[in-house]
Amino acid sequence: MRRRFLSHVLAVWLALPAVAARGENVQQWDVFELTLSGPSQGNPFVECDLWARFTQGENSIEVRGFYDGQGVYRVRFMPPQQGQWTYRTGSNRTELSGKSGQFTCVAAGPGNHGPVRVRNTHHFAYADGTAYKPVGTTAYGWVHQPDELQDQTLATLKASGFNKIRMCVLPTRYGEQRERPRRFPFVQRDGGRFDLERFDVEFFANLERRIRQLRDLGIEADLILFHPYDEGQMGLDRMPAEADDRYLRYVVARLRAYRNVWWSLANEFDLMTEKTDEDFDRFFQILQAEDPYAHLRSIHFSQRMYDPCRPWVTHLSVQNGLAVSDFGRAVLYRQVCAKPIVYDEVRYEGNIDRRWGQLSGQEMLLRMWMGTIAGTYVGHGECLREGDKPVWLSKGGVLRGTSPPRIRFLKQVLDDAPEEGIEPIDQFYETRIGGKAGQYYLIYFGRETPQQWLFELPKDGLADGMKFRVEVLDTWEMTVRPMDSTFVVRRHSPYVFRAEKDAAIPLPGKPYQAIRIRRVPD
Repeated sequence: MRRRFLSHVLAVWLALPAVAARGENVQQWDVFELTLSGPSQGNPFVECDLWARFTQGENSIEVRGFYDGQGVYRVRFMPPQQGQWTYRTGSNRTELSGKSGQFTCVAAGPGNHGPVRVRNTHHFAYADGTAYKPVGTTAYGWVHQPDELQDQTLATLKASGFNKIRMCVLPTRYGEQRERPRRFPFVQRDGGRFDLERFDVEFFANLERRIRQLRDLGIEADLILFHPYDEGQMGLDRMPAEADDRYLRYVVARLRAYRNVWWSLANEFDLMTEKTDEDFDRFFQILQAEDPYAHLRSIHFSQRMYDPCRPWVTHLSVQNGLAVSDFGRAVLYRQVCAKPIVYDEVRYEGNIDRRWGQLSGQEMLLRMWMGTIAGTYVGHGECLREGDKPVWLSKGGVLRGTSPPRIRFLKQVLDDAPEEGIEPIDQFYETRIGGKAGQYYLIYFGRETPQQWLFELPKDGLADGMKFRVEVLDTWEMTVRPMDSTFVVRRHSPYVFRAEKDAAIPLPGKPYQAIRIRRVPD
């Protein structure tokens, strides 16, 4: 009896209209939430439509609301501009329609830079203009694990250098993850069958909580919306079109107001044999129509690339280990179309019996650096097995590999690089060099073990008499060794400038060395 009473009190509290919220200030790019009480009979997930129009002067944005169970309806809005906003709801149910109010959007607080956008063609920045350089990892099913393991994953991420994580919304039967999760996006009926017309609101409440926690850690949530790893056992990889579309609209309605969300339409979309390219075209168009904030959108492939030049694809999510295993390859994807390139899957540091999960920590790190000097971005993955302990790639938990601390060092290098992003300096001849011509250079030697490097740079951006400071970076030992001298360059040929007196930089004859060169202001 007491439990029933408490459940009733909770339901009443959840159903209260957002009177308090109307009087509160909301940060720019934070979440304003309107909560309404409405019908609970029948199936509100499919029978009740709710939307709201938010207006500030001539700026007007309409967003879809969603049913959150127990007669509770919500509309979430991320104000893109400061100032006074008004709103008015619409619905096919009179008790939800015509609700109006206002709130004030104030300046963003510390750590709130807004959603990430494409900037400078091949790079990213937050909405406030702050540079964003993705250094991501993958833990496909971490939000489907017990609470303690989810908490451990967050603690691991907090201590890492990663600022993006790829994660599945739909549960997966992939790899070692054979246990049936406690909750699913859809309500389960007798025998474990899913009711594809009813969503499990507790599942989504947990997903939202984890996205908020990632946001507070400064980590972008790259949400994989579909995947082929169900293997037909749960049927979530082969839902009918109307269920796919309803699922997409519901996910977007619940999550689009979180500024740290990215949409990854599918992982290895070409392995989803029950879907066609036309289906994925339709999914992208739904994302565009339902998300007025235009969060970043990508689609990941296995063997066959989805056309990345389609207007709804904001950046490339690439699976290709060879492209970042040697010099001069990673840059080629930049020629496909003028969009950022993120190598989200380049094989994994691991010890499993699959060939894609057997990289050493050194090889994982090498791929990260190869992509960096090519003006692209590379994601980390780990599948190191230790007894029956969770594997990071599948379930999260803890990182056991040797590459993550070195990747954090790389992130520090990127944070200290020009805000515009690293560009290939001479992509057809000097493939070891990336940076900003005339101002900043990263030279990476990979597996090579040179004893010295002749100070010679491609001509673009250079002029006689320019001065530079040099540091030698050991990317594996994570050390920085500054050179005492200042180097002055002169034109040596039609293509290159050299340091005066043909000066050379001494190197330790070890692999994984890099040189950082920065111009000394006049």
